[in-house]
Amino acid sequence: MHILVVEDEDAIADPLVAGLRREGYDVSRTATGEGALGASPADLVLLDLRLPDIDGLDVCRQLRERSRVPIIVLTARGEEADRVVGLELGADDYVVKPYGLRELIARIRAVTRRAGSFDGTVGPLRAGELEVDERARRATLAGRELELTPKEFELLAALARDPGAAISRQRLLAEVWQTSWYGSSKTIDVHVAALRRKLGDPGWIETVRGVGFRLRIP
Repeated sequence: MHILVVEDEDAIADPLVAGLRREGYDVSRTATGEGALGASPADLVLLDLRLPDIDGLDVCRQLRERSRVPIIVLTARGEEADRVVGLELGADDYVVKPYGLRELIARIRAVTRRAGSFDGTVGPLRAGELEVDERARRATLAGRELELTPKEFELLAALARDPGAAISRQRLLAEVWQTSWYGSSKTIDVHVAALRRKLGDPGWIETVRGVGFRLRIP
C-alpha cells in the first residue's frame, strides 16, 4: 500500500514517514500542495492543511475532484468549523495534532476498509486458493469455508490485505485488537497457531523474526 504524506515540517514528516515504513507501508513525501497535486497516484493521502504554497483545503478539494483516493487530513486546526469544511470538501477523516502513530494506523485501516466497501471494483481478498470476503465475513480455502472466530477472521484479513508483506505485531494489535499495548503480544501467537491449524498447513502464515508475520502461499 502506497501512502503519500503531504507535510512541510521536517520535524513532523520525518518520524511519521519512518514510522509508517516500519509498519510495512510504501511511503513518499512532498512538502507542498503543488507536489501533492503532481505526485504519482497513491492508495491513501495524509494531508497537512498548512502548506507553504496552496491551502490544504484547496488541495483536498482538487484531489477529490480528480480521484476517489482516501484522504486523511492531519492538522493543528482543531476547530469544528475547520473539520466540517475539510470533510465537506472530500476528506475521509480528520486527525488533530498531536496524534499517536497507533491511532493513525488504525484510522488508515478504517478509512481503507470504508473505501473498499463502496468501490464496486473491490472484491474479496485472494492469495492462491485462499479467499477472504470482508463484507460477508467469510473465508474459504479451495472452496471450503473456514470456521473462524471473529478475531481469527480479522487477523487473517489483516494479513491477506497485503500478502507477502511483513506485518508487525504492533500493527496487528492496532488493527485487530484496537490497542497500542507494547507489552506481551502472546495473544497474537495463540490466534496465529489456531489459524495455521484451520488452514491445514503452517506454511500459510510465516513468522518474521523480530517483526511479526506474513501471509504466503505454501
